[in-house]
Amino acid sequence: MKNGFRKVLAVVFALMLLISAAAALAEETETPPAGETAQEVITETAENAEETAEEAAEETKAEAENAGKAESSSTDEDNESPGWLHEAVEKFGETPLTAWIAFGTLILLGIVLRVVIGTAKKWDPKMISYGALSIALSFVLSMIRLFRMPTGGSVTPASMLPIMLFAATYGVGPGMLAGLLYGLLQYLQGGWFLNPWQFILDYPLAFAMLGLAGLYNHLRVKNGLYISIGIAALGRILCAFSAGLMWAADRVGRGKTLVIQDTVFQSKALYSIIYNGAYLIPETIICIILAVAVAKQVMRIMRSN
Repeated sequence: MKNGFRKVLAVVFALMLLISAAAALAEETETPPAGETAQEVITETAENAEETAEEAAEETKAEAENAGKAESSSTDEDNESPGWLHEAVEKFGETPLTAWIAFGTLILLGIVLRVVIGTAKKWDPKMISYGALSIALSFVLSMIRLFRMPTGGSVTPASMLPIMLFAATYGVGPGMLAGLLYGLLQYLQGGWFLNPWQFILDYPLAFAMLGLAGLYNHLRVKNGLYISIGIAALGRILCAFSAGLMWAADRVGRGKTLVIQDTVFQSKALYSIIYNGAYLIPETIICIILAVAVAKQVMRIMRSN
């Protein structure tokens, strides 16, 4: 009996030891010792803090870079964004050449009309008669062409001179009116035009410039008559040059080349000045030579009673 009881107690004690050992093993597996746990927590916390600090530093750096880029972009936009003055200058430069020529044509036409109207009270039957005679003589001389350019313009035996001498006798205003009317006759003689501005420049305004020979009455210098004739011819050349620019710009715009005697021109301005100078400079020289021969006698007749 006693031996059986002892065996039961030994089995129970063995079971208790087994259970205690299993519980201790379980504690060791699931819950580490306090000292080791604290150390690991501290280590893990430090690592997490370091990682958090690194992430915060990276975020701060990224924000700084983004802010720098935004500021640089804003600065570039400020630099690239033109002010109102810069924008106005750009728009000013984008204005087509024909628009500037048209604007200048209107101003010049206004000045000519103002000068002509300002001298309207000076007209008398004698002045009207000599004005009509000068226009008729210029028209007849213009029909005698010594040399003709391929696209308009010709050298004549001083067809500008009668209008110039009329202007030198009676003044700028009457001379401009006579030249303007003569220009209209020139168009009726067989002229053509690209647009209204070129028409005004090539015909009414160009020949109205012959009235500038009337500056002779204000030039108190030697050979003032020949200087005034040169100024009048220069005025016509400038009008023809501007009209030529419009014609050249239109031709280039349609993909065609600018050619004079097999010579190709890239510059519209150079083309226009050479083309118009080719016939207007010889014409001016002829006018001055004939003026030396007959101007004083003709002007004396127009001033006589």
